[in-house]
Amino acid sequence: MLFHVEMTVKIPHDFPAEKADAIKAAEKSYAQDLQRQGKWVHLWRVAGRYSNVSIFDVESVDELHTLLSSLPLFPFMDIKVTALARHPSAI
Repeated sequence: MLFHVEMTVKIPHDFPAEKADAIKAAEKSYAQDLQRQGKWVHLWRVAGRYSNVSIFDVESVDELHTLLSSLPLFPFMDIKVTALARHPSAI
């Protein structure tokens, strides 16, 4: 199942910088692992924002929820998920 996922990160300004840096490092490692597994198929930065647009390829909605809620930055994210279906004109 393919999903289009928009993630916007909102770390509070008064959050300790060293803790934020550690969470970001853990996030990068986890995201790269999911990419190597083929679950996080595409990852693009949204220019000018602390946001990304991603495509996930997972077995179920439950798997997607588990992956997203396991992201180290998840507590600081606004996430929008859209299920994707093959377009009849796609080749």
